[in-house]
Amino acid sequence: MSVAANISSIKERMAAAARGAGRNPDDIALIAVSKTQPPERIREAYDAGQRRFGENRVQEFVAKVEALRDLHSAEWHMIGHLQSNKAAKAVELFRAVESVDSLKLAEKLDSAARALGRKLEVLIEMNVGGESAKSGMAPDSPALEELLTAAPRLEALVFRGLMTVPPFTDNPQGARPYFHKLRDLRDAIAARKLPAIAMDQLSMGMSHDFEVAIEEGSTCVRVGTAIFGERRRA
Repeated sequence: MSVAANISSIKERMAAAARGAGRNPDDIALIAVSKTQPPERIREAYDAGQRRFGENRVQEFVAKVEALRDLHSAEWHMIGHLQSNKAAKAVELFRAVESVDSLKLAEKLDSAARALGRKLEVLIEMNVGGESAKSGMAPDSPALEELLTAAPRLEALVFRGLMTVPPFTDNPQGARPYFHKLRDLRDAIAARKLPAIAMDQLSMGMSHDFEVAIEEGSTCVRVGTAIFGERRRA
Protein backbone atom coordinates (compact mmCIF):
# COMPACT_ATOMS: atom_id res chain seq x y z
CA MET A 1 0.00 0.00 0.00
CA SER A 2 1.06 3.60 -0.58
CA VAL A 3 2.04 5.96 2.20
CA ALA A 4 -1.22 7.86 1.65
CA ALA A 5 -3.28 4.67 1.90
CA ASN A 6 -1.41 3.64 5.05
CA ILE A 7 -2.07 6.99 6.71
CA SER A 8 -5.75 6.76 5.84
CA SER A 9 -5.92 3.25 7.31
CA ILE A 10 -4.13 4.29 10.49
CA LYS A 11 -6.46 7.24 11.01
CA GLU A 12 -9.50 4.99 10.55
CA ARG A 13 -8.13 2.57 13.14
CA MET A 14 -7.34 5.43 15.52
CA ALA A 15 -10.88 6.77 15.19
CA ALA A 16 -12.39 3.34 15.78
CA ALA A 17 -10.26 2.79 18.89
CA ALA A 18 -11.21 6.22 20.22
CA ARG A 19 -14.91 5.69 19.66
CA GLY A 20 -14.70 2.25 21.27
CA ALA A 21 -13.21 3.89 24.35
CA GLY A 22 -15.84 6.62 24.42
CA ARG A 23 -13.36 9.26 23.30
CA ASN A 24 -13.39 11.95 20.62
CA PRO A 25 -11.09 10.89 17.74
CA ASP A 26 -10.16 14.55 17.23
CA ASP A 27 -8.46 14.54 20.65
CA ILE A 28 -5.75 12.12 19.45
CA ALA A 29 -2.87 13.26 17.23
CA LEU A 30 -0.76 11.19 14.87
CA ILE A 31 2.99 11.66 14.61
CA ALA A 32 4.51 10.00 11.56
CA VAL A 33 7.87 8.64 12.69
CA SER A 34 10.08 9.65 9.78
CA LYS A 35 13.45 8.59 11.20
CA THR A 36 15.60 6.83 8.56
CA GLN A 37 13.11 7.86 5.86
CA PRO A 38 14.39 9.92 2.90
CA PRO A 39 12.85 13.30 2.08
CA GLU A 40 10.78 11.94 -0.78
CA ARG A 41 8.99 9.48 1.50
CA ILE A 42 8.31 12.22 4.05
CA ARG A 43 6.97 14.38 1.24
CA GLU A 44 4.54 11.60 0.29
CA ALA A 45 3.15 11.67 3.81
CA TYR A 46 2.91 15.46 3.75
CA ASP A 47 1.09 15.41 0.43
CA ALA A 48 -1.36 12.94 2.01
CA GLY A 49 -2.19 15.51 4.69
CA GLN A 50 0.19 14.46 7.45
CA ARG A 51 1.68 17.41 9.34
CA ARG A 52 3.41 16.09 12.47
CA PHE A 53 6.64 14.15 12.05
CA GLY A 54 8.97 12.56 14.59
CA GLU A 55 12.73 12.26 14.27
CA ASN A 56 15.13 10.34 16.51
CA ARG A 57 18.52 11.84 15.79
CA VAL A 58 19.61 15.44 15.35
CA GLN A 59 22.38 14.64 12.87
CA GLU A 60 20.12 12.56 10.66
CA PHE A 61 17.53 15.31 10.48
CA VAL A 62 20.18 17.95 9.73
CA ALA A 63 21.10 15.95 6.63
CA LYS A 64 17.61 16.17 5.15
CA VAL A 65 16.07 19.33 6.58
CA GLU A 66 17.07 21.52 3.63
CA ALA A 67 15.19 19.22 1.25
CA LEU A 68 12.07 19.72 3.38
CA ARG A 69 12.15 23.48 3.91
CA ASP A 70 9.20 24.03 1.62
CA LEU A 71 6.88 21.91 3.77
CA HIS A 72 5.83 25.06 5.57
CA SER A 73 3.11 23.66 7.82
CA ALA A 74 5.05 20.57 8.91
CA GLU A 75 5.78 20.21 12.64
CA TRP A 76 9.03 18.49 13.50
CA HIS A 77 9.21 16.71 16.86
CA MET A 78 12.29 15.22 18.49
CA ILE A 79 11.19 11.86 19.90
CA GLY A 80 14.51 10.06 20.38
CA HIS A 81 17.09 10.25 23.13
CA LEU A 82 18.75 13.65 23.04
CA GLN A 83 22.26 14.24 24.32
CA SER A 84 22.62 17.53 26.15
CA ASN A 85 25.46 18.63 23.86
CA LYS A 86 23.00 18.57 20.94
CA ALA A 87 20.31 20.55 22.75
CA ALA A 88 21.06 23.86 21.04
CA LYS A 89 20.80 22.37 17.57
CA ALA A 90 17.62 20.54 18.52
CA VAL A 91 16.00 23.83 19.58
CA GLU A 92 16.85 25.28 16.16
CA LEU A 93 15.31 22.34 14.31
CA PHE A 94 12.32 21.12 16.29
CA ARG A 95 9.05 22.58 17.48
CA ALA A 96 8.93 20.14 20.39
CA VAL A 97 11.22 17.75 22.25
CA GLU A 98 9.27 14.79 23.58
CA SER A 99 12.19 13.02 25.24
CA VAL A 100 13.32 15.21 28.13
CA ASP A 101 14.79 12.77 30.64
CA SER A 102 16.87 14.90 32.98
CA LEU A 103 17.02 18.32 34.56
CA LYS A 104 20.40 18.86 32.90
CA LEU A 105 18.88 18.41 29.44
CA ALA A 106 15.93 20.63 30.33
CA GLU A 107 18.30 23.39 31.44
CA LYS A 108 20.27 23.13 28.19
CA LEU A 109 17.09 23.33 26.14
CA ASP A 110 15.83 26.27 28.16
CA SER A 111 19.08 28.16 27.69
CA ALA A 112 19.11 27.52 23.93
CA ALA A 113 15.45 28.50 23.55
CA ARG A 114 16.02 31.72 25.50
CA ALA A 115 18.94 32.58 23.21
CA LEU A 116 16.65 32.21 20.20
CA GLY A 117 13.82 34.10 21.87
CA ARG A 118 11.35 31.27 21.50
CA LYS A 119 9.26 28.80 23.47
CA LEU A 120 9.86 25.05 23.18
CA GLU A 121 7.20 22.48 23.94
CA VAL A 122 8.51 19.49 25.89
CA LEU A 123 7.32 16.18 27.24
CA ILE A 124 8.98 14.28 30.06
CA GLU A 125 10.08 10.81 28.99
CA MET A 126 9.24 8.11 31.51
CA ASN A 127 10.77 4.65 31.67
CA VAL A 128 7.67 2.87 33.01
CA GLY A 129 9.10 -0.59 32.33
CA GLY A 130 12.29 -0.06 34.33
CA GLU A 131 14.43 -1.18 31.37
CA SER A 132 18.11 -0.39 31.83
CA ALA A 133 18.70 -0.15 28.08
CA LYS A 134 16.13 2.62 27.64
CA SER A 135 16.29 6.26 28.54
CA GLY A 136 13.61 7.99 30.57
CA MET A 137 12.95 8.76 34.20
CA ALA A 138 11.68 6.24 36.72
CA PRO A 139 8.21 7.22 37.97
CA ASP A 140 9.34 7.23 41.61
CA SER A 141 12.75 8.83 41.06
CA PRO A 142 13.95 11.94 42.91
CA ALA A 143 15.11 13.19 39.50
CA LEU A 144 11.52 13.48 38.30
CA GLU A 145 10.52 15.52 41.34
CA GLU A 146 13.58 17.70 40.83
CA LEU A 147 12.57 18.41 37.24
CA LEU A 148 8.94 19.11 38.11
CA THR A 149 9.85 21.62 40.81
CA ALA A 150 12.41 23.31 38.54
CA ALA A 151 9.86 24.03 35.81
CA PRO A 152 8.94 27.59 36.89
CA ARG A 153 12.48 28.82 36.35
CA LEU A 154 12.76 27.11 32.94
CA GLU A 155 10.66 29.86 31.42
CA ALA A 156 11.38 29.04 27.77
CA LEU A 157 10.05 25.50 28.14
CA VAL A 158 6.38 24.63 27.95
CA PHE A 159 5.83 21.38 29.83
CA ARG A 160 2.90 19.61 28.16
CA GLY A 161 2.87 16.07 29.59
CA LEU A 162 4.53 12.66 29.51
CA MET A 163 5.88 10.21 26.94
CA THR A 164 6.92 6.57 27.15
CA VAL A 165 8.14 3.61 25.10
CA PRO A 166 6.98 0.48 26.95
CA PRO A 167 8.75 -2.89 26.85
CA PHE A 168 8.02 -4.61 23.57
CA THR A 169 5.66 -7.57 23.60
CA ASP A 170 4.40 -9.56 20.61
CA ASN A 171 0.87 -9.19 21.92
CA PRO A 172 -0.16 -5.52 21.94
CA GLN A 173 -2.17 -6.18 25.09
CA GLY A 174 1.11 -6.69 26.90
CA ALA A 175 1.71 -2.96 26.72
CA ARG A 176 -1.57 -2.10 28.45
CA PRO A 177 -0.26 -2.16 32.06
CA TYR A 178 2.54 0.25 31.11
CA PHE A 179 0.17 2.64 29.34
CA HIS A 180 -2.15 2.50 32.33
CA LYS A 181 0.77 3.25 34.64
CA LEU A 182 1.76 6.31 32.63
CA ARG A 183 -1.82 7.58 32.62
CA ASP A 184 -2.04 7.16 36.39
CA LEU A 185 1.25 9.03 36.80
CA ARG A 186 0.00 11.84 34.55
CA ASP A 187 -3.20 12.10 36.57
CA ALA A 188 -1.29 12.17 39.86
CA ILE A 189 1.00 14.96 38.65
CA ALA A 190 -1.91 16.93 37.18
CA ALA A 191 -3.80 16.71 40.49
CA ARG A 192 -0.94 18.51 42.22
CA LYS A 193 -1.49 21.60 40.03
CA LEU A 194 2.21 22.40 39.97
CA PRO A 195 3.25 25.79 38.61
CA ALA A 196 4.44 25.77 34.97
CA ILE A 197 3.46 22.10 34.53
CA ALA A 198 0.61 21.15 32.20
CA MET A 199 -0.35 17.51 31.86
CA ASP A 200 -2.67 17.58 28.86
CA GLN A 201 -0.46 15.41 26.63
CA LEU A 202 0.14 11.67 26.94
CA SER A 203 2.35 10.43 24.10
CA MET A 204 2.25 6.64 23.95
CA GLY A 205 1.54 3.95 21.40
CA MET A 206 3.38 2.90 18.24
CA SER A 207 2.65 0.87 15.12
CA HIS A 208 1.84 -2.42 16.86
CA ASP A 209 0.03 -1.16 19.95
CA PHE A 210 -1.42 2.31 19.30
CA GLU A 211 -5.01 1.11 19.57
CA VAL A 212 -4.39 -0.19 23.09
CA ALA A 213 -2.66 3.11 23.93
CA ILE A 214 -5.69 5.07 22.75
CA GLU A 215 -7.94 2.92 24.92
CA GLU A 216 -5.68 3.81 27.85
CA GLY A 217 -5.81 7.55 27.24
CA SER A 218 -3.07 8.41 24.76
CA THR A 219 -3.40 11.84 23.17
CA CYS A 220 -0.66 11.24 20.61
CA VAL A 221 0.51 8.06 18.89
CA ARG A 222 3.86 7.73 17.13
CA VAL A 223 3.62 5.51 14.05
CA GLY A 224 6.47 4.72 11.67
CA THR A 225 6.48 1.19 10.25
CA ALA A 226 2.72 1.07 9.68
CA ILE A 227 3.02 4.23 7.56
CA PHE A 228 6.35 3.94 5.78
CA GLY A 229 6.97 0.20 5.86
CA GLU A 230 9.93 -1.56 7.40
CA ARG A 231 12.57 0.77 8.78
CA ARG A 232 15.39 1.75 6.46
CA ARG A 233 18.99 1.79 7.56
CA ALA A 234 20.15 5.19 8.75
